[in-house]
Amino acid sequence: MKNLKRLFGAFLALVLMVSCEEEDNLDPIGQWELEAPALLTTSQNITLDEDLPVQPISFNWDPAISSERYQVRYTVVIDTAGSENYTTPLLSKTSANGGKDTQVSFTASEIDLALSYAGYQADSDAELEVAVLAKSIDKMATDSQQITVHRFESEYKPQQLYLSGTATEGGSDITQAIPLRALENADGNLTYNFETYTHLEAGESFMLYSNQQIPAHTYGGSEGELVKNGEPIKVEETGEYRLSADLENNTYSLMKIDYLSIVGDVIPNGWGGDEELEYHGNGVWQGQMYLQTPEAGQGGFLFRLNGDWGYLFKRITGTQNQLYMESQAGTAGITIEDIPLALAGNYNITVDLTGDTYTYSLEADQTSNPPSETPEALFLLSGGETVATFQKEGDVFSLASFVPLQAEVAYQLNSKEDGSGTAYTLGAPIGETSSPDADAVVGNITILEGEGDVLVAKDQAYQLIFNFSTGMANWKYYNIKLFHWDDASGDWDGRDEFLMTYEHPLQFTLTQELQAGYAMKFNSPWEVEFGADDPSAMSGTMTNGGGANFQNISTPGTYKVHIEVSDDYETGTYEFIAE
Repeated sequence: MKNLKRLFGAFLALVLMVSCEEEDNLDPIGQWELEAPALLTTSQNITLDEDLPVQPISFNWDPAISSERYQVRYTVVIDTAGSENYTTPLLSKTSANGGKDTQVSFTASEIDLALSYAGYQADSDAELEVAVLAKSIDKMATDSQQITVHRFESEYKPQQLYLSGTATEGGSDITQAIPLRALENADGNLTYNFETYTHLEAGESFMLYSNQQIPAHTYGGSEGELVKNGEPIKVEETGEYRLSADLENNTYSLMKIDYLSIVGDVIPNGWGGDEELEYHGNGVWQGQMYLQTPEAGQGGFLFRLNGDWGYLFKRITGTQNQLYMESQAGTAGITIEDIPLALAGNYNITVDLTGDTYTYSLEADQTSNPPSETPEALFLLSGGETVATFQKEGDVFSLASFVPLQAEVAYQLNSKEDGSGTAYTLGAPIGETSSPDADAVVGNITILEGEGDVLVAKDQAYQLIFNFSTGMANWKYYNIKLFHWDDASGDWDGRDEFLMTYEHPLQFTLTQELQAGYAMKFNSPWEVEFGADDPSAMSGTMTNGGGANFQNISTPGTYKVHIEVSDDYETGTYEFIAE
């Protein structure tokens, strides 16, 4: 019992002693004062050593004194010289032990990063103020000193960049900023090259940020020069873009993406054409189409931008669906390959160019109702009249000629000429394409068994092939251009290519200023090349793959040009009329 009493007495004495040294911050009574802390003399010239980024830069002070011994807690701030208050300092830190210690250390890299955020240039002096803020209950007392800090020689380069602004899909809320992909080299180290595929609005602006919150490094610029804290960047034309930023060389580039497409063995034009996907926002392209495989086996394909062989996305070898741009794969130490396709069919296709890994997906479309069997005959009808009778070879129906079709007319497909047989429809209008002004325009559509009209997207003369073994219909039409060049000077490469307007049926017209003595041809390069049977005549006949260059304009001026072609595009007539 005596030992218990002694232990309790010792504990009570300890409590009384502590309470006499410093009172808790509870309901102060009466008048009291807080004497300011005193920063101890420190070097007023501090040079941050880039080779010692974690070197501590310490600040010490004599404590603030509360006349009533209330608790005091401390925060050290670094701010611009001459600051009247410290509500938005460049850097701040509460001392250890819950703010009771009288010493704070910053690392050299912490200070340099804060100065970089604030816009101070690398390898230069910053005139600053360091202050210790002492707070006790509702009283504040401070002491400060002027210091000069010399930044690291090299500018800080962010590990990540984000895109934000009124021109972007994320808007101007920086918390919704779009992350750029950080590219790495073969060793897995950052190259400080970044990119994103996104939509930008003309007339609005954007900036690049190192964080999705403030503080952050901000980058603007113009004409390809990336400038820290520069002016916001704008684009002249609304659309989809590939934005690249290089922090090693402080440059950026913007490439407008007219389209992203599939090219390869799986589409009708093979490696000589493109089937375009549609941009659906936030770096994602999608499309629905039939993909074929060659008779010899599996077919390969890839994705590309703007039909340019310099911008190809292939599959990363050993992955199921990851993409990498061919021109960047070598630097990254990545092996790539054409994408294989084992089974032909209708697919929903998605390409996702976001995040750190670009991907694609092929999802089989099971919604169609393919024909149950190949019919014995196939007819294209309209209003009870036969428009075309197709020739059968195995499971394939085709014609040697092109069929003139009109958008305002409804057509029907049937296995009997009177329309009483098996009816078929198509999964999309004939001629529906995102590139209607190309030279030889092609497409494929699913054949569906059942009643319904066959629709046409635009007036044109179409080559039609129906393959009942694959359940697909292929269509093709030609656009005709008038090639116009200074043959005397040999300026073939400087030629004009005037696109003519199709008129039903099998006619093309053009009103255009033409030069005297220039050579001309009517082409859909390079499958159709109409030359004149009499090159000096203002009207006459012409032959595909034959004849001579037209040289019938002796007086420069505006001419109305009219041609009519045979349904197999082998022959035609022409007429030039001065306006």
